Formats: sequence, C-alpha cells, structure tokens
Amino acid sequence: MKDDRDVEKTLDLSAFIAELRRLADSLEQNGSFEIEIEGETVRIPADAIFSIEHEREDGREELEFQLAWGEYDEEDDEDKDEESSDENEA
Repeated sequence: MKDDRDVEKTLDLSAFIAELRRLADSLEQNGSFEIEIEGETVRIPADAIFSIEHEREDGREELEFQLAWGEYDEEDDEDKDEESSDENEA
C-alpha cells in the first residue's frame, strides 16, 4: 500500500488547458490517464469515478473536477452519504 499523500500542483492557464486536453484525449482513446505530480507518476484507471464539486465559503468559491479510484473504507462511504443527504436537503 502506498503512503498517504495530499499535494496540489498549481499551473498557469496554458499548462492547465494542456493537461485538461491531454486528460480528455487519453480518456477518450483508452480510458486511462497518467500524470506526474511532485515526482510521482499517478495513473487514473478506466474505471475511475468522475465528479464535479462546487464549494462556496466566506466569499471564496472553488470548482473541482475530481477523479477517484481505489478502495474506500466505510468512513468514506459515510462521508459521501452525508454529502448526498446535505445536497438533497438544499
């Protein structure tokens, strides 16, 4: 099992667009994608779960395109159930 990790890679607009384009092309062609972040190559498999998240708090907004894969424990499922419940109530 790999070590836990939480890193963020900031890109300028042209590099961000290039990565999005490469992601879309890879997913369309073979369903998987590889990217190097902070010295580690990350492979997104074809069976990944794709979602879009929008957050707003204290005048700041975020839009995240998320790709998730791998094993999840019960705590992860509970967090997702709570988020879905919160969204349904809004």
